[in-house]
Amino acid sequence: MHDSLDEIERFIINKVKDIRKSKGVSQTTLSLAIGKSTTFISDIEAPSKKAKYNTIHLNLIAIALDCSPKDFLPQKPILEKKYEFIKKIEVDK
Repeated sequence: MHDSLDEIERFIINKVKDIRKSKGVSQTTLSLAIGKSTTFISDIEAPSKKAKYNTIHLNLIAIALDCSPKDFLPQKPILEKKYEFIKKIEVDK
């Protein structure tokens, strides 16, 4: 995947790829199953491309692969150095 992608984007792309491969589904088959061009998935999985999934894509892929969109996400947030500015919010109960 392209260096400009965030770690969370790379994680999701790799997770979709892993699940797709574990089910024996080709890039072309998955692309066509979700109503996209034959190269849609290969463009996203290609290291040289900046393409990435959006939430609608993930939902369609989950339907096609008979899994949950949650299966493509990490258990915990992925923290990158560039996100160090984010402040955790303390919520009073």
